[in-house]
Amino acid sequence: MSILKRFPALIFDFDGTLTDSAPDITLGLNRLLAQEGRRELPLSMVHHMIGDGAGRLVEQAFAATGVALTPAELGPMTARYLAIYGALPVDRSCIYPDVVDTLTALKQAGHRLGLCTNKPAGISVDLLGELGLDTLFDAVAGGDSVARRKPHPDPLLFVMDRLGVDAGGAVMVGDNANDVAAARGAGVPAVAVAYGYPRMPLAELGADIIIDRFADLPTALARLV
Repeated sequence: MSILKRFPALIFDFDGTLTDSAPDITLGLNRLLAQEGRRELPLSMVHHMIGDGAGRLVEQAFAATGVALTPAELGPMTARYLAIYGALPVDRSCIYPDVVDTLTALKQAGHRLGLCTNKPAGISVDLLGELGLDTLFDAVAGGDSVARRKPHPDPLLFVMDRLGVDAGGAVMVGDNANDVAAARGAGVPAVAVAYGYPRMPLAELGADIIIDRFADLPTALARLV
């Protein structure tokens, strides 16, 4: 069976999988923290906060500086962070090596590509456009597209529905446990990249295959067929 026939739909995480977004996320958080008179956080610390959505990111960032945001404070503070982050200039060098060429080749081969991220959908779509990746993707699910974010399978199922496939025709490609858990919940295989923000030893992610380079994805898919 060909890769295309087995996996007509390929679905990707964003942060830590397609782009090294941690520096900009750190910059946005630190600008917000500075506005609130809090200390800045190092990039290495923020790496471990990425992946659970903007609200949880902001909550963890303030907690790291000794402030426990109340539910009433968290919403407005998250909105402020998203406004700061969304206004940052986008540098296409944040795209990991081989991502553009590999996605382009897969798209040209006939695969439908989806994005499944815990970033808000609007910001995700805007970023895809600014990075020049928007024409490659056929469907996008953000952390606010459905009621529950990854690790729940709902956003992945949302993308699969829009790509017109069921569990027999898709694979999830990500970098952390949320991506693998969502894939498991949706009944699809999971490929993990080794260079992202896993927050745990790679061997503990439970992915079907781990790849060191994005360019290794076609070979990994062939092994799953």
